Amino acid sequence: MAKIVNCWNEWDPLKRVVVGRPEGTNVTAPGPDWMYNMADGGVPLGYWKAYPQEYIDEANEQMDEFIKIMQSRGVEHIDRITIHPSLQNERPIVHPDWTQINQHGWNNPRDLYLPLGNEIMEAPGSRRSRYYEYLGLRPLVEKWFKEDPDFLWTAAPRPWLSDESFKFGYYWDYAYVWDEETKKEKMLNWDYHLTEKEPLWDAADACRAGKDIFWQASAVTNRSGMEWLRRYLTTRGFRLHVMQMDSSSAGYYRPWHIDVVVNMLRPGLMVVSNKKRIMDPKLVDLFKKNDWEIVPAVDPEYQWDETFTLSATPQGKGVQGPNWISMNTFSLSPKEICVSDKEHAYMEQLNKLGVEVIPVAYEKVYKFGGMLHCTTLDVYREGKCEDYFPNQ
Repeated sequence: MAKIVNCWNEWDPLKRVVVGRPEGTNVTAPGPDWMYNMADGGVPLGYWKAYPQEYIDEANEQMDEFIKIMQSRGVEHIDRITIHPSLQNERPIVHPDWTQINQHGWNNPRDLYLPLGNEIMEAPGSRRSRYYEYLGLRPLVEKWFKEDPDFLWTAAPRPWLSDESFKFGYYWDYAYVWDEETKKEKMLNWDYHLTEKEPLWDAADACRAGKDIFWQASAVTNRSGMEWLRRYLTTRGFRLHVMQMDSSSAGYYRPWHIDVVVNMLRPGLMVVSNKKRIMDPKLVDLFKKNDWEIVPAVDPEYQWDETFTLSATPQGKGVQGPNWISMNTFSLSPKEICVSDKEHAYMEQLNKLGVEVIPVAYEKVYKFGGMLHCTTLDVYREGKCEDYFPNQ
């Protein structure tokens, strides 16, 4: 029987991948877990709606081209997320303790699925609007489970997401009450909108490097989630490292997913946003002890002018000017990497680091809340589990 699931790091040669779908994406109703405000895009705070079909068509066109690029580069199997009917007819989510008016969408499989070697784990995400998003991968997972006898299909404890899991009023205070110093203090203390009632984490906070998993202390991974991960991953032979970033120099105090901060390109080479410093000196020393080079990424240069986007600010201003989403790339091998075709300076830097850059037009997809790494889930990469950090 075929081996289908095998993914130990971010860079080994890619052979199988899942790509999300923009269909069914909504501007979700506000709650204690998130507060969308796209006022400049026509959807102000307190309102919600389905995405216009024209935006879905534009995103699909670019995603189809991206798929053709991967196929031309030797990626043998490309699967797509399945859209559940509940997204198409905008059914609410009804839980015994809460109701969510509409769902988020299934364009970014990276966020809530964690591939680790021969395992894919469903994550306990903190967004009520994404509570049933795991269903998008279920048809594929069920098929792989039957075909690959080594595939481990697991799930972290299903979150409750009751009101006790959230600090009410956080997003309002963040947008309209707190000054910059207060926001910075909370960021440095890993103090966001989640309480510690239950383990919560997003899979997109993970950066995989063989036996070592680097996990960002973000707004969507709480301490309880990190402790659950530490206990579980230890039983599987992994080492978990908490990576807390100080992004105050970028004017950003609410970190969200590690794939806009860190790129591990190949063994011994990591690129990190030059505006988001690794806070723990022991973690920096771990890279040095194992002969890893840490390269500061050049500043993003593309001038975004996007008002209708799930990445809009809490003040409703959309995304304006340069954005560190520039680092949201996707490696096809240690020598090939897909990068937004708008980020010329970053492409040039990666070329100089010995990686062939493959430009991809993807700015229309960003309306849906993510770029190249967000919308993909690498399932099979050639290679095995290696120890890239033997000196601990």
